Amino acid sequence: MSLSIDDATLLEFWRDRRLCSLTTLRPDGTPHVVPVGATLDPVAGLVRVITSRTSRKVSYVRATPNVAVCQFEGRQWCTVEGRATVNADPAAVAEAERRYAERYRTPRPNPRRIVLEIAVTRILGSL
Repeated sequence: MSLSIDDATLLEFWRDRRLCSLTTLRPDGTPHVVPVGATLDPVAGLVRVITSRTSRKVSYVRATPNVAVCQFEGRQWCTVEGRATVNADPAAVAEAERRYAERYRTPRPNPRRIVLEIAVTRILGSL
């Protein structure tokens, strides 16, 4: 099922606290799947994931920017696909931290923090 970024059910599903998985591609083409906290910004058309600039997911995104973020609860699920960029701008990181705190909790301090900004190209799910 294809969903739109302004779908009320989708927005509610992305507001509630749920862990997500981020799938990036290793250099050999195999998937690298890790748990993350992610936030959806429907106005900007972005999913944001905060992480350390030294994490493997950052190097994988730099090499191959096509990613997927998935979350589920029981039979409901939603996968967002898109192109990720690495953003180290302090204002962008602060915005991502603010959104993360709204959905999850205040993130611990990390001077090496960056934000992966995923420009949404497709949303799939069953909600």
